[in-house]
Amino acid sequence: MHITFHGAARNVTGSKHIVQLNNGTSILLDCGMFQGLGEKTEDMNEHLGFNPRKVNYMILSHAHIDHCGLVPKLVAEGYDGPIYCTAPTMELARILLLDSAKIQQQDTDYINRKRKKNNEAELTALYNEDQAREALSLFKVVEYNEEVEITPDIKFILTDAGHVIGSAAIHLAITEEGKTTNITFSGDVGRYGDLLLRNPQKFPQADYVMLESTYGDSLHKDLGPIEDSLRDIIHETCIVRKGKVIIPAFSVGRTQELLYALNALELRGELPDTQYYVDSPLSLQATQVIKDHPEEYNKQVKEVMKVDADPFGFKNLRFVESTEESMALNTDTRPCVIISSSGMAEAGRVRHHIRNNINNSKNTILMVGYAEPSSLGGHLIRGDKDVYIFGDKYEVKAEVCVIKSMSAHGDYEDLLHFLNCQDADKIKKIFLVHGEYDTQQKFAETLVQKGYKNIEIPYQHERADLD
Repeated sequence: MHITFHGAARNVTGSKHIVQLNNGTSILLDCGMFQGLGEKTEDMNEHLGFNPRKVNYMILSHAHIDHCGLVPKLVAEGYDGPIYCTAPTMELARILLLDSAKIQQQDTDYINRKRKKNNEAELTALYNEDQAREALSLFKVVEYNEEVEITPDIKFILTDAGHVIGSAAIHLAITEEGKTTNITFSGDVGRYGDLLLRNPQKFPQADYVMLESTYGDSLHKDLGPIEDSLRDIIHETCIVRKGKVIIPAFSVGRTQELLYALNALELRGELPDTQYYVDSPLSLQATQVIKDHPEEYNKQVKEVMKVDADPFGFKNLRFVESTEESMALNTDTRPCVIISSSGMAEAGRVRHHIRNNINNSKNTILMVGYAEPSSLGGHLIRGDKDVYIFGDKYEVKAEVCVIKSMSAHGDYEDLLHFLNCQDADKIKKIFLVHGEYDTQQKFAETLVQKGYKNIEIPYQHERADLD
């Protein structure tokens, strides 16, 4: 038996890991899109690194594009087996993948218009809406902690990972030649004490663990309250400077956390009096899915709902759906807050909002989550004076602010807490995935100090044989 790491190996995005049995049966864990890796991103997404026709089963940890974004391509290239996931993940993936297909086509058309003028070859979108729908027809819903028998020799359960609604850690029990091997894939681990969601669940003893490590060298808890930071930034930008706050935010998870925090400010009577826009049709649909699954909220949110039936709504909030409305925001000079996807500012409407507001010092671009260093968001977080958007160079005159404490990824204490339910001596090996290499090296040292042994950091397409 072996594992091959086809994505999120010494980088954060593109999650794809294949567990292959000695008899050739292959189980794919996630099939995500690479994001924010500069010029090589397109090529990495074009080539999966394996033959989809040789994959027998797939299990999806959660509905973020870097975990599910290439599922339609996988199916278009020949995969026709089941795709197991939780109900919220299926519902969100439906929205995300159809939206992804649409955005890809729009962005490809925009870029091709420029390429045509320069007599350059035109690009092709990774997949279309019909291919996304075909992929969605293969999804099969699994409940948390329900044992699923794929075959008599392959069983798995999903446990709540606390990252986004429906997110799961995957726990495989594979029997070969009378011996059972237990493999855990963490997916993305959420934070203990998250703003909205329950804590990650304990899970059965594993022989091998594939553990995410996005913030393996960071601590979030010492940062100030999210609501206070939002209030101060919005007040300074919109009320004092009369500018705009542009917030790149993933439509699933981060946008709802922002809305919940802004709603909390309204309940406290501290919400700055300006207009608030969520410019993403996807976010409106995703927010409704999240409202439909209150069973996944933590106790604090359930207490808030006793006095406020809609913890994601407040005065002056408007969801923007049409392209025309979105474009109108760029010509409207009035102060406002615009929340738009994507979170790394690599695609979608937020790139247009940044392009139209980055050269005005009255404005603020507020980053509220992880961004790959090579992405537009990564360049802004790093403090670059100039950035490229749609191939054109722009001087960064707007203020760039960062609220690190809004990350949906656990820090290294959260990751250690996630592992606390395990007997370290019984874990044969931990594979660190979903992290930048420098961060992973530091986290590996931390794990060793805590008594864990045999920590490996696989590289892209590396094969690791299991005992």
